[in-house]
Amino acid sequence: MLWIKALHVIFMVTWFAGLFYLPRLFVYHAQAATDNTVLHETLVTMERKLLAIMSLGALLTLVFGLLLLLVWMPGLMTLSWMQWKLLLVFGLFGYHMWCARIVKTFRAGANTRSHVWYRWFNEVPVIFLVGIVILVIVRPF
Repeated sequence: MLWIKALHVIFMVTWFAGLFYLPRLFVYHAQAATDNTVLHETLVTMERKLLAIMSLGALLTLVFGLLLLLVWMPGLMTLSWMQWKLLLVFGLFGYHMWCARIVKTFRAGANTRSHVWYRWFNEVPVIFLVGIVILVIVRPF
């Protein structure tokens, strides 16, 4: 079970690294001059590759988390803190999908949001991380 826990945490860290960095790329992309084709193509490539890596991290986080939850610790599902954690994880997957849509928007050259909006958007995964870590470690209820 400890190997499964370790892999769950490793892939969660991988996923969050992408969730923190991809929106930062959006900030740079939104600031870039629209006539700079080379920079646009570079950022599109970086965003696409990072999305692929973080999607793999998300998938493996889910796989190892479900293994822990369903095979080794099924009783955790009845605890309130775990239910809230899973709700936050579900929200995090929604944020991930939103990032994927934004990658497509930039690829198509159709972004309409400012770099300031993306700076705020970049803070959202911090809220999820703080909530999830507090729920898992402190178990407030």
